[in-house]
Amino acid sequence: MSHPAVHPVEAPPPLTTENAAAAAPRVRMKDLQGMAGTPGGLVLRLFQSFFAIGAFLVMSTTSDFPSVTAFRFLVAASGLQILWSLSLAMLDIYAILVKRNFRNRRAVSLFAAGDVITSTLIFSAACASAGITVLIGNDLQSCSKNHCAQFETSTGMAFMTWFAALPSFLLNFWSLASR
Repeated sequence: MSHPAVHPVEAPPPLTTENAAAAAPRVRMKDLQGMAGTPGGLVLRLFQSFFAIGAFLVMSTTSDFPSVTAFRFLVAASGLQILWSLSLAMLDIYAILVKRNFRNRRAVSLFAAGDVITSTLIFSAACASAGITVLIGNDLQSCSKNHCAQFETSTGMAFMTWFAALPSFLLNFWSLASR
């Protein structure tokens, strides 16, 4: 015949300031405007797309852009930025409509990696194009034979694309690092 045994249980130690922080549940970071899946993130993606489309169209409509490698690089980087930004804008629209956020570690790391790659490419293309534009305009002083105004406009729009892409990367990277 078995008899139930009661074993005394110790009371947990009182919470002090040292172990209270360790015992407290972790608080998740709230969605900041500009992160993926928020209306602010959608606005940033639309600005990225708008400026990248502008840089792409202005540079590709000049007749002599294919003769300079930096300008071809700007067109290619702008095209990649357009594809990336518009696809993520569609994901943001979907997330807003179904009221979901992107808390998945894989998704956020993919967004952060894509943002750092595209923003680095657009920034380097804008810098290279700015260097060639300065060379043509100031050093060679042959703006009368070239499309300097269009080159400068496209380069400026590429920099604006980078300025719009940088917060997206920083917020996605911060979201990834805060996990």
